Formats: sequence, C-alpha cells, structure tokens
Amino acid sequence: QQLQRAAVSIPSNIAEGSARAGTAELVHFLSIARGSLAELETQLMLAHRRNHLTRSVLDELLQLASDVNRMLVRLQQSLKAK
Repeated sequence: QQLQRAAVSIPSNIAEGSARAGTAELVHFLSIARGSLAELETQLMLAHRRNHLTRSVLDELLQLASDVNRMLVRLQQSLKAK
C-alpha cells in the first residue's frame, strides 16, 4: 500500500502543481513529487531486502525512477530559467 501511495503521489503532485496559478508553485510541487519519488525508491529497496523483489527487478525499477527524477529536475531547471 505504501508503494502504491508513493507512486500515485508523484503524478498527482505534478498535476496539482500544473493547475496552480504560477510557475513558482509548479516548481514547488515538482519538488514534492521528487520527494515522493525518493520515498518510492526507499520502499523498493526495503521490499528487496524483505525478498519481495528480485535484484534484477529492483535494478530495473530504480533505473526507471532515476529517469523520472532526471526529467523532473530538468523541468524544474527549465521553469526556473524563465
């Protein structure tokens, strides 16, 4: 359940930020989304330690999380530059 909540929180925060009045608020909600992503990564590692995920699945999911984080950072940087 925690994994699912953290995963849902990421796009939810992006959507909420994009619906706000200004760019600064979107940047703030992107930061919150990155926090949820970090929480998700932690929960994935804990799931692996408890033998709920194989190492290969964990590595694949962490790579995807890293890709998402990179996109969020670039979007934040782009918005801040405006």
